[in-house]
Amino acid sequence: MTTMTVRRSGPLRGTCRVPGDKSISHRALLFGALADGVVEARGLGQGGDNLSTAAALRALGVDVALAGDEARIHGVGFAGLRAAAGALDCGNSGTTIRLLIGLLAGRPFETELFGDASLTRRPMRRVADPLRRMGATIDGRADAARPGDVFPPLRVRGGALAGIDYDLPVASAQLKSALVLAGLQAKGTTRLREPGRSRDHTERMLRAMGAPIAVDAGSGAVVVDPDGWNGKLRAVPIVIPGDLSSATFLFVAAATVADSDVTVENVGLNPTRAGALDVLAAMGADISVTPTSDAMGEPVGSVPSAGRGCAAPPSPASWRCDRSTRSRPWRSPQRWPTATPCSAISPSCA
Repeated sequence: MTTMTVRRSGPLRGTCRVPGDKSISHRALLFGALADGVVEARGLGQGGDNLSTAAALRALGVDVALAGDEARIHGVGFAGLRAAAGALDCGNSGTTIRLLIGLLAGRPFETELFGDASLTRRPMRRVADPLRRMGATIDGRADAARPGDVFPPLRVRGGALAGIDYDLPVASAQLKSALVLAGLQAKGTTRLREPGRSRDHTERMLRAMGAPIAVDAGSGAVVVDPDGWNGKLRAVPIVIPGDLSSATFLFVAAATVADSDVTVENVGLNPTRAGALDVLAAMGADISVTPTSDAMGEPVGSVPSAGRGCAAPPSPASWRCDRSTRSRPWRSPQRWPTATPCSAISPSCA
């Protein structure tokens, strides 16, 4: 058994950057592979999940060269993908397997996808059912405890797809992105509605690369209309901002340790990810946002956080601190009318 001793820290001070956003890194690799030409990506996340996506793309015939946090991706387009010689190992990455299912649903060959023990236990019916309605064949492992559901390993036999008008049962960026990738290869329009707002990295990056994707201003539905499109994404340089989820640990540390002053630079400020900033603001933390640039439609900036003490909202467990479904942007700090000590904050917001 490993024992860890944690002691109270003195003030934290300094300026730093965090690793590249994992969610955006997945999309940079996938969409770069679908581009018409070479895509240079900088700031790429180097975790195991992103490496699983890169390895799967290589198995599908895409030349992906990684060097630290940089990638050179020789895009082949949808039509340039080739059947893999063996099953695709998605590791522990739910994003890898679900987005690949959507991508491969429109390709005219069969692919097997599997993962580690944890991924093998994750249900895939939510993504399989609408793709089957669009025309793909998806088979997988059954589980008597979850009748009707399907689990990895999966076999995807792609082919001609038809657009779909679909209400997602949950707000899920992975499910939405899988259906968007299928919709780009389908005949007819695909219209997707969510019960709440999920991460929109897919929509932002694909629009920046020239894909026929839009968000309906009235309903919030994601609309993919490939009719008349040449099926090619623009090969453009991609700069991946720092991961806001990773930076949140530093914001919290700075906010709760007296006399701290920490600034995280080049961090992604996508409003669908900024729930943690809202929570810290509601706690009375001394935190602000300075926008500095835009990367593939993603707002990027610096976030200073200073330690002056804080209090937790009365019901912190009800907040979604990272995958926020609230559509409004980050707001100025304010203190809730009633508060509890910081020690009472819920682990669900860690």
